[in-house]
Amino acid sequence: MGEPPNPSLRVSPPEGVKETRERPVVSLRDTRWKPSVTVAAVIEREGRYLLVEEMTSDGLRLNNPAGHLDPGESLLQAAVRETLEETAHPFEPEALVGVYLAALHRPRTGEHITYLRFAFCGRVGDAIPGQPLDQPVVRTLWMTPDELRACPERHRSPLVLQCVEDHRAGRRLPLNALFTAESIYTLGQSGA
Repeated sequence: MGEPPNPSLRVSPPEGVKETRERPVVSLRDTRWKPSVTVAAVIEREGRYLLVEEMTSDGLRLNNPAGHLDPGESLLQAAVRETLEETAHPFEPEALVGVYLAALHRPRTGEHITYLRFAFCGRVGDAIPGQPLDQPVVRTLWMTPDELRACPERHRSPLVLQCVEDHRAGRRLPLNALFTAESIYTLGQSGA
């Protein structure tokens, strides 16, 4: 059966937590927690905000144009790319609205995901004719803050409305608050 475990290497559960034999007790130092980094565009025109309606594991939901940061791109590049992919509108970020951290539970899938979202505001051009919308976006729509507040059950996350409310409150940080090291653009090219 092998050697008995070394008792000096054993990690005890926190006080009040019962240890079970089914799950080994693992030190938090053995794994590194990493939130999912996303970007979002908060785009307002004549009192309405550009949103996407997208199919999710929880059904049809509303979201700001948003998505994940890809390897080899800056946060600004990701915001421009995601907005174009999801709305067919070219986007030019002008300010950082805020940085948001939220842990979400998806009841249908049982997933627990923590998102670190960087939300930008800026100018948007007209939709590019023939530009397809990224899957799983069904359509884009312009909604007033009151319309958005009236349907929280349709929001992909609480961050959708929070970003709009922060934009309306005038929250803006300069883009030069962000820095992207050159090494990001060569990621994977040098083997580092």
